[in-house]
Amino acid sequence: MDRKNRTPQGQIAQVVVEFLEVAVSCIVFLKGFYPPRAFERRRYMNVVVQKAVHPELASYIHSTTTGLFPFIQKGLVERVVVIFYDKEHVPIEKFVFKLAVNQSYGSKLEEADLEFALRAFLIKLTVAEPVTKSLPSDGSWEITAYFRSLPGDDDREGQLWIPTDTKLWMQPPQITPIKSVSCDPLKMQLYLEHPSHTEPKNPTA
Repeated sequence: MDRKNRTPQGQIAQVVVEFLEVAVSCIVFLKGFYPPRAFERRRYMNVVVQKAVHPELASYIHSTTTGLFPFIQKGLVERVVVIFYDKEHVPIEKFVFKLAVNQSYGSKLEEADLEFALRAFLIKLTVAEPVTKSLPSDGSWEITAYFRSLPGDDDREGQLWIPTDTKLWMQPPQITPIKSVSCDPLKMQLYLEHPSHTEPKNPTA
């Protein structure tokens, strides 16, 4: 996708959605949710990553992350979360990307600097397994976006998104920081959320 004629926010959003597509693929690979043959090694931002190549898996990750582009560009996306569930569809682990794009940023975007910052997230993901939890074989997962404000009824892209039915934890989660960057024009944090030790076994929706 051509970035030359985009606004700085458009250029930032494009870099971020491309990064998220790769990062989500790396997370799903890390969790061992699919056979290794569903992925292949690629080099992205000069880091060796695992990219989904199974058609349905790759299509889901690609369509979901690229669908966030207009909302990241407008600064509407607060968090992008990869949620892993047990068989009762109760969350057992969340990979949270919290982000903010500077809407007043008007300078020429130095993509190399932005990519250098994002590369560190991918490196951290490759060694994040020790702080994650094992998943049940009958679980599931999904990508969920949390918006600062909801798109209007006449927003065509907004109509493609549906409200989540994710069950909520009753207690504040345990948070494990993975990586953060704070630089103009992008702030991003990656952290894990796990249910508290005092979390009831059957949280309500």
